[in-house]
Amino acid sequence: MKLSILGARVIDPKSGLDQITDLHLEACKVLAIGDAPAGFEPVQTIDATGLIAAPGLVDLNVALREPGYSRKGTIASETRAAAAGGVTSLCCPPRTKPILDTSAVAELILDRAREAGHSKVFPIGALSKGLEGEQLAELVALRDVGCVAFGNGLESFRNTRTLCRALEYAATFDLTVIFNSQDRDLAEGGLAHEGPTASFLGLAGIPETAETVALARDLLLVEQSGVRAHFSQLTSARGAALIAQAQARGLKVTADVALYQLILTDEALIDFSSLYHVQPPLRTRADRDGLREAVKSGVISAISSHHQPHERDAKLAPFGATEPGISSVELLLPLAMTLVEDGLLDVPTLIARLSSGPAEALRLPAGQLSAGSPADIVLFDPAASTVAGETWLSKGENCPFLGHCLPSAVRYTLVDGRITHTG
Repeated sequence: MKLSILGARVIDPKSGLDQITDLHLEACKVLAIGDAPAGFEPVQTIDATGLIAAPGLVDLNVALREPGYSRKGTIASETRAAAAGGVTSLCCPPRTKPILDTSAVAELILDRAREAGHSKVFPIGALSKGLEGEQLAELVALRDVGCVAFGNGLESFRNTRTLCRALEYAATFDLTVIFNSQDRDLAEGGLAHEGPTASFLGLAGIPETAETVALARDLLLVEQSGVRAHFSQLTSARGAALIAQAQARGLKVTADVALYQLILTDEALIDFSSLYHVQPPLRTRADRDGLREAVKSGVISAISSHHQPHERDAKLAPFGATEPGISSVELLLPLAMTLVEDGLLDVPTLIARLSSGPAEALRLPAGQLSAGSPADIVLFDPAASTVAGETWLSKGENCPFLGHCLPSAVRYTLVDGRITHTG
């Protein structure tokens, strides 16, 4: 369908474009920016005066829960929620049931995502069979059906030698490996960041070294193997510093941070609310500030939701018995705009961290808004506000931000030139 978006402030971090102009879409692509091509007659027009048009957001970690955990979420419900948050492309982690370690599971996810049509889905395959850290999964077969990267989540490999061999194999085929660096032994049994808040509440702690010890090891193995590596869900200022040091010495590694880690600290746990129970845990104010600076400088090039929807019962037990995770993809853009409101980032830099940065990290065909690129676009009103939870599409209501008034509002989300969300 031919569609024109008129009078928007068009921001494309990849090309540096930032001006008020028009967009013209046809055949799933951006046909032109500025004047319409000769003879172009749109079937539909959108008056975008006062709105910002940006590349559709790219979220590197959205748990879709399907197959296997449909009580928590489905591909249809969570991609619909993602579209409401301005997300047009998302990666789903391999913790499904069965584990995403076979071509059949990957094909099932991709087929159902295409049927739903709300957002594009790029599966992350399991690095090891069953995420057990013992035998390598069928990485090439998974790549061939559409997996864009491979990881083991927070599940550690049984020994470092096996992990090293896995990385060398992945490097041979130029596959990207995603690390969630957390030392299993140091983190075992922990519920919160090891510090004054955890001590006051009597909660078992997870020290910062659970991240930094594992991260230092993983970076050395990446350097040895030459594998393409992305470090996901950083939580500490020292962890971000280790990534910066690795980049400074020429190691081509990228990193992302969960958006809620840029907003919350472990002080949020003071009332024992299970809504703040996440793994890896919320850390100190100093860690949050360090992560914010790493995002500002570009050391951390991607902000992700790390969306983990749960059914209501999963958060009703005492804190230590509840399941970790926050449902937040539906609020990705408004929540991220609080970083602009706080003066940390300007709008173009924020959009870069939400689109081109994550797309480049995993080499996804997304995150750009230029002639010939896919017509994946978010249109949002920076002067409006969003009341979190006023409408809610995710099956998981485990979100501590419900009821908050957040800056900006997503008005349209388009995938391949189709409107998949209006607000």
